[in-house]
Amino acid sequence: MPIIINLDVMLAKRKMRSNELAERVGITTANLSILKTGKAKAIRFSTLEAICKELDCQPADIMEYVEEVNNKL
Repeated sequence: MPIIINLDVMLAKRKMRSNELAERVGITTANLSILKTGKAKAIRFSTLEAICKELDCQPADIMEYVEEVNNKL
């Protein structure tokens, strides 16, 4: 998947645990885990805003686009 989630990196930089962020943002730890592992199909802007507010970061600090390389011969 070309979208990489770096939420663990930001959590480590802020010395915050996942369950603490989930509680502050108002989502379940299971849903935060799905987001952290890159298995989420979507994220609400309100959730993204709340995460960025709690971690004092920008969306680009937790999400990154990496172009996929197709090795078709």
